[in-house]
Amino acid sequence: MATTASTQRAEQLPSGAEWELRSGRYAAIITSVGATLRSLTYDGRDLVVPFSATSIRPSYRGAVIAPWPNRIAGGRYPYAGKTHQLPINDIATGAALHGLVHWVRWDVKQVTDSRIVLSHSIVPQNGYPFTVKLRIAYGLTRQGLSARLVANNPTAEPVPYGCCPHPYLSAGTAGLDDWELLLSARSRIDVDQRLTPIGEQHVQAVDADFRTGAAIGSRQLDHAFTGLSPDHDRRFTASLRDRTNGTGVRMSWGSWGRWVQLHTADGPEAGNRVGLAVEPMSCPPNAFNGPSGPPLLHPRQFFEADWEISDLPPRT
Repeated sequence: MATTASTQRAEQLPSGAEWELRSGRYAAIITSVGATLRSLTYDGRDLVVPFSATSIRPSYRGAVIAPWPNRIAGGRYPYAGKTHQLPINDIATGAALHGLVHWVRWDVKQVTDSRIVLSHSIVPQNGYPFTVKLRIAYGLTRQGLSARLVANNPTAEPVPYGCCPHPYLSAGTAGLDDWELLLSARSRIDVDQRLTPIGEQHVQAVDADFRTGAAIGSRQLDHAFTGLSPDHDRRFTASLRDRTNGTGVRMSWGSWGRWVQLHTADGPEAGNRVGLAVEPMSCPPNAFNGPSGPPLLHPRQFFEADWEISDLPPRT
């Protein structure tokens, strides 16, 4: 069990120190490695797929992803007249996946019973010779979990930058095949066998239309969606509901995230199809190789990405 938020756990667990946040019927556990959301519950029911405190975090579950989301094909991208080569960490597809900060220890800056702030500075390195300062605040209220990731470029030159969170949402106990997804996305990005983007199609043409709600069923998803429509609060939203008992979870984010990756985690490894990864992204997959060049964080610029996760009330 994690300690309360006011006290750092003494043991050096695989995911580092961890803190428990509480507010009303919500509880969350944040770990220092990857600034990871290890657990989020409502009345004891999981809203994200958790993992054990004594286990190495499975893949990217709950981690903060920066300075690029998703993948860079071949780990290679051109910028400022040079070609940069990153280490390949997704061997199967030959890509540099999910940035540089998901396996590093973040420093805790502030902590209370319901809020924690962590920070990390990316240092210049092979393949990414740039500096970016990151700061994330997690907070629990009686309405759920909120998170805000702020990136700052302290240098005099623009730097390539993108980000996303990586939670695996959990709607209930029935399993992903019996969950209903509601996501107002008009287009799905097509990928080749290496999951590199190759085009875009209307969701109706590829059996991926969740705009009015549809069962996930046997669909295997590892795709980015775009053409998102905001809700009445001018936020983008993904909702999951367990059709067997009506429980559910809702994730929302701001206009910074015009793409969202959905992943059903199909594979032989433990954790197959136990949750749905919902990853709002500030740029599309392989954006560092986009036609206009990488998305840039300009000198002295701050970039904010915010998201919320909460219980989904039963239908009335």
